[in-house]
Amino acid sequence: MFESGLRLRIPPSPTGSLHLGTARTALYNWLLAKRFKGTFVFRLEDTDRERSKSEFVTDIIEGFKWLGIDWNEGPLRQSEHKARHQMVVNQLLENNLAYECFCSSEELEQIRISQRALNKVEGYDNRHRNLTKQEKDNFRAEGRKPVIRFKLLNKAEITWTDLVRGKMSVNASDLGGDPVIAKDNGDVLYNFAVVVDDHDSAINCVIRGEDHLHNTAKQIPIYEAMQWEIPQFAHVPLILTANREKLSKRKHGDIASISNYLKAGYLPEAINNYLIAMSWQFPSDDHKEVFSKEEAVLHFDLKDLSKSAAIYDPLKLNWFCKEHFQRLSAEEVLTRAKTGGFLEALNNLKEYSPDEQLKIISLMKDGLIKLNDLSNPASAANLLVFCQAPNLQDLKEEAENCLREPEAKIVLSELNNLLETLADLNPEIVQKLLADLAAKTGLKKGKKLFWPIRVVISGNIHGADLVALLSILNKNRLQERVKEALKYLEM
Repeated sequence: MFESGLRLRIPPSPTGSLHLGTARTALYNWLLAKRFKGTFVFRLEDTDRERSKSEFVTDIIEGFKWLGIDWNEGPLRQSEHKARHQMVVNQLLENNLAYECFCSSEELEQIRISQRALNKVEGYDNRHRNLTKQEKDNFRAEGRKPVIRFKLLNKAEITWTDLVRGKMSVNASDLGGDPVIAKDNGDVLYNFAVVVDDHDSAINCVIRGEDHLHNTAKQIPIYEAMQWEIPQFAHVPLILTANREKLSKRKHGDIASISNYLKAGYLPEAINNYLIAMSWQFPSDDHKEVFSKEEAVLHFDLKDLSKSAAIYDPLKLNWFCKEHFQRLSAEEVLTRAKTGGFLEALNNLKEYSPDEQLKIISLMKDGLIKLNDLSNPASAANLLVFCQAPNLQDLKEEAENCLREPEAKIVLSELNNLLETLADLNPEIVQKLLADLAAKTGLKKGKKLFWPIRVVISGNIHGADLVALLSILNKNRLQERVKEALKYLEM
């Protein structure tokens, strides 16, 4: 099947923003479609009229486009197929494969209470499967409106071979009785509509989360009843939080919605890499972790997906982000920052030339997690160095102790004297400056020599490459900070 004619789909519901798990499932579908030159169908399951919103449609489409997930057909809308859905419902009714159920909500609740008392699986007991015409007329005379239920096949087990999980079997008694496929207002329910839509789109491979396992068991009998070809199924593991909760938009919206990552300036290639690698390893001898989705296309196979739950790990995500920032040039980071509107921080760098600003970005980009860090100097220490001098009266204990060492004043005094002899700084001059400083003070290059300089320019004892920092700051800015530090030490 994968050699020709592969057809897959992603059918998000526009009742909320694009979910991290939906994006990952879309990626797995996209990878398989690309590898086997299949067709990828994008369908919006918007039959929930009350909760489906146009802004969520926009959010989902923008999220897919941001991640570089394109499709061959769509976006189709499930709501546009209502007449087709009703036609299949009528066909099932005519063939006695579905029936009208007049049970009230009170009766259904009473059934569940009774089952609970007997320690039985809760669900509908199929009591209206074989109503007579007279019984139906009596219910209608009472003003009751029926829902339509599908007759589950009278067999104990519903089985299929899952492309991820292998042989699967679900006992029909665990499915809660004959399922409702259409409400009393004519609207069809998910487990029915998705079968009709997948059949009509000739979908022959369904990749979705393992929380759909029981849905698959409910849907296979509908395929069989209609004598339609049953697609192959692949159920991928869910994404859980660190405390093993299912990642949900309602409870974990800050990390569960793709739009948050887009707005914060995460790199889409880093998000793609992280999501793909959650449950799939690049098949290489060196256990390659950092890769593009285009590289993954060459090797992706459903059989290599893990069966264990994926755990959302922010530290691992940040690692992927830093790795992908390191792959970008400073020019590319600047271009993306401009496009995404993340250059607010550069307003504080107006005194630096465009070339110097590019050098600053080059210096700090390898430590970035998201582009928004450029607009937040407080979270981007390397950028803060260039925006303003540190407040020496508010240093952390380690930095304060360093500055109070006897050698610190000697280092800064000699540095100030050497700067007086220079016109300006560049990497070569800075290298010589530090060598001369070591000779003048008799200190080896290391923390005794370098840490006081770092504290004076940044307020910290660690940071970016010192030669690069001093070169960009230039002589005047550096000397101004050194003199302020010498005054501070006299206090």
